[in-house]
Amino acid sequence: MNISSKGLAVGVIVVGGLIVAAYNFGTKQSAPKDEEVIAKETSQQGGQLLPGQAESKTKFAHFRVGNRNVKGMLADGNNVWVGTSGGAIRYDLTSNDYKLYDVKNKSLISNGVFHVSKLRGKIIIGTYGGGLSMYSPDTDKWKNYNIPDGLADQFVYDIAEDANGDYWIATWSGVNRVPKGNMDDPSGWETFTVENTKGGLPNDWVYSVEVGKNGEMWFATEGGLARFKDGKWTTWKHEDGLGADYALVKDDITFTNDPAKASKHHAKQKAEQGLTDVKVGYNPNYIISMIVDEEGNVWCGTWGGGLSRFDGKDWKTYTVKDGLPGNHVFMLHKSSGGTMWIGTNNGLARPTPSGEGFTVLTKADGLFADNVFSLAEASDGSLWVGSFGGVARITGY
Repeated sequence: MNISSKGLAVGVIVVGGLIVAAYNFGTKQSAPKDEEVIAKETSQQGGQLLPGQAESKTKFAHFRVGNRNVKGMLADGNNVWVGTSGGAIRYDLTSNDYKLYDVKNKSLISNGVFHVSKLRGKIIIGTYGGGLSMYSPDTDKWKNYNIPDGLADQFVYDIAEDANGDYWIATWSGVNRVPKGNMDDPSGWETFTVENTKGGLPNDWVYSVEVGKNGEMWFATEGGLARFKDGKWTTWKHEDGLGADYALVKDDITFTNDPAKASKHHAKQKAEQGLTDVKVGYNPNYIISMIVDEEGNVWCGTWGGGLSRFDGKDWKTYTVKDGLPGNHVFMLHKSSGGTMWIGTNNGLARPTPSGEGFTVLTKADGLFADNVFSLAEASDGSLWVGSFGGVARITGY
């Protein structure tokens, strides 16, 4: 599974409604409660160990963002970008200064940030309801793109650049292809949907787009996996091997947030897939996260169906029974150090060196929370892990 990439509180700082509280580093312990973590962080300053405590190089700090999700993060040189449901924060690792970009200061059209990445020197922000925003560090200026500019939808979840220099943008109403990445010429933009691909794109709600090993494009949707290669579309669903069967995972699903209860779209989708009797968070065709590794394997994180790997012919799925901390896989990250990080509803995991089983991190090991939505690998070697309510910065792991 070798993969290449990508005192107590010093103070409580309020910026545009976002709370960022930086705690001093603590040392990894076995299953402490939240209040114990803070106490041990304080008592361990200066290298003092508590009685019976083993020495560890793993340390962590927590940064709070209030009652918000952290869905997207990016490490860019000495900066870490933190995308929250209340705007995007740029954090400077050298000075510990930060700046909030949001609707109020006219940087973004929507404060709900889902995606953060970098293309051609520009920071890319995909938002809920505000389209796609691009920031140029050289000019310190933002430019926003929405439906009138060519986007298929104002909800943007991912972007990738192929070998031809085309941009592919994942939205809730299909996929845009922007020839040569020319964002300012909407006449050249294309939109691919279920209708105009004749089902080649299995669902218009697209959450991730990746460039394959041989230049093909992969798309993670709410209705399965799609590939666009040599002008042809191919689709794979649960019946082809994507996601674990309900009988295998039903006893391990503690996440009861069923999208069908909140959305007619999801209710219709479950009915079409014969899942109306399933009342918990389970849909094996619903791919939340995706990456492609160096060997060309496509990894798909599903909604309750575990983590599936596709080698172009066969599928293999990993679930809680194989050592994953949770069967809802919200995030997949390709580390520059050759590690795949897997964010779930119940902790962060990475494959063991042998490839058999997983090493798991939870709140007991320094995570801010057990739901893991995003991750960035900073230039100083630290991992930044995003959850609901805040971020954990982990070093020495």
